[in-house]
Amino acid sequence: MTDTEKKLLQAQHRLEEAQARDRVKERKARTRRLIQEGAILEKVLPEVRTMEPSALEDYLMQKLPQHD
Repeated sequence: MTDTEKKLLQAQHRLEEAQARDRVKERKARTRRLIQEGAILEKVLPEVRTMEPSALEDYLMQKLPQHD
């Protein structure tokens, strides 16, 4: 393996590591957002705490206007 090939391989690995870090960062941001939104939902509508996810979805579909 030549020096140029080694440098190219290293650059490729650095890029892959950076992309993996970005995916982790995005996933953590999404998780945080979902937790915060769920907390707000429970605060505004305390009755949803005891609902199954499918029942919650049906409840919200009935309560919220539909957008096409």
